[in-house]
Amino acid sequence: MGDPRRLTKKHETPRKVFDAERISTESALKREYGLRNTRELWVTLKELKKIRREARRLLSLGEKGKEESTKILAKLSKLGVITKQDATLEDLLTVTVRDFLERRLQTRVMRRSLARTMRQSRQLVTHGFISINGKKVNIPSYMVSVSEEPAVSYYKAIDVSVPEVAQKPKRSAHTEEAAEAAPAAA
Repeated sequence: MGDPRRLTKKHETPRKVFDAERISTESALKREYGLRNTRELWVTLKELKKIRREARRLLSLGEKGKEESTKILAKLSKLGVITKQDATLEDLLTVTVRDFLERRLQTRVMRRSLARTMRQSRQLVTHGFISINGKKVNIPSYMVSVSEEPAVSYYKAIDVSVPEVAQKPKRSAHTEEAAEAAPAAA
């Protein structure tokens, strides 16, 4: 039957866990992109780290590295992380974590105005209200490629507008005194 598969972590914890500057930066990114926890950010940072490491390796190879770089450049341009058509390996070193966070399904739903807030967009995705090319996708961290982006839409019809709440008439000072006196008399 075989041994059970051992899963590996998709994230790396930072070297300095209690660094105040790093924590405040990560908290701001979590709030801005509606991430559930810091681990989601760490997974994205690890992907970015892999790409930068590969770019540095290919740059050190010289001409041979430039030939091999077409795969990684094609992958990132397909995802929309790199927008320039004539991108080079040096451009990979300038890619930030925000470039990757912008390509998540949760963010794309918000940017296409299918949800009012990042939290609402995450909720719509996880509850199965969002589809890509008519296929339901319920993973907020799904990386949306440039070709799939126009196909992001609702899977089920839903109204995300804010309902108008009827305004209650304001109470005058006389009616407030009467309301306070009524429970005291009882």
